[in-house]
Amino acid sequence: MPSPSLEQQVALLKEQLAHAQKLTALGELVSTTTHEFNNVLTTIINYARMGLRYQDAATRVKAFEKILAASTRAARITNGILALARNRSTALEPTDMVRLVSDALLLLERELAKYRIAVDAQLPPVPPALANANQIQQVLLNLLINARQAMPQGGRITVRLSHDAEHNTVDLLVRDTGCGIPPENLRRIFEPFFTTKQGPDATGKGGTGLGLSLCREIIEAHHGRLRVDSTVGKGTAFTIKLPVAREAAASASLPAVPREGTAMPAAPSPARASSTSAAAPGTPAPMHVPPSAPL
Repeated sequence: MPSPSLEQQVALLKEQLAHAQKLTALGELVSTTTHEFNNVLTTIINYARMGLRYQDAATRVKAFEKILAASTRAARITNGILALARNRSTALEPTDMVRLVSDALLLLERELAKYRIAVDAQLPPVPPALANANQIQQVLLNLLINARQAMPQGGRITVRLSHDAEHNTVDLLVRDTGCGIPPENLRRIFEPFFTTKQGPDATGKGGTGLGLSLCREIIEAHHGRLRVDSTVGKGTAFTIKLPVAREAAASASLPAVPREGTAMPAAPSPARASSTSAAAPGTPAPMHVPPSAPL
């Protein structure tokens, strides 16, 4: 049996690294959501006690309604974590982006509130995107965590879905009101291992320089685009563009063969002083993305 080529070895090592980072990300999410789950249980216990204490129908109905709402929330939290842990499929399917975004925001709700981050979620109905929901949710979680880290004193994150009818894509915008990215760094943010962070933050997140690089690989494997616009002192906006499902039905799954190493495309020159933009290529060739791509 011939030895694997250098390209195959690199692809295997990247997949192993992706899996290791996904386990790390899951550990971070479990730590965050455990506190939220404890709050949900406290709500259930308190309203159960109220229902036992009072015998009138109105009070008991209110207690049951609160218990049902809290239990439903707990189920959504656990289902979100289980989906991230179990889903190793590379299949592309029509994906409800409103639900995907809502579930991601739920998983990070407590962490964002802890750091005084307000969320403006603009989620109108949009056509289903052809996507691997697990991988796109991981990309979104990474962008949300980056946005939170860019606002240590608090701020606002805008998450907006829209349908680009001209290009027939579903667009997902994540914008923060943080410090922004200097032009000299913006051109390099998709390079593997490039980071401006001094290691992980207080929550253990970030600092490897792999997050955005792998995010772009995931989006390109979906035949989509990942664009960033940033103004120093005002904030940063990432836009994910994914094909609408009915227009890309021929692409049934993400390629499952190891890819050869691909060079990073040359970054564009920074835009005028205060605002810059870097965009991923329009329609990249298919590439393999590990089914356990990390945050």
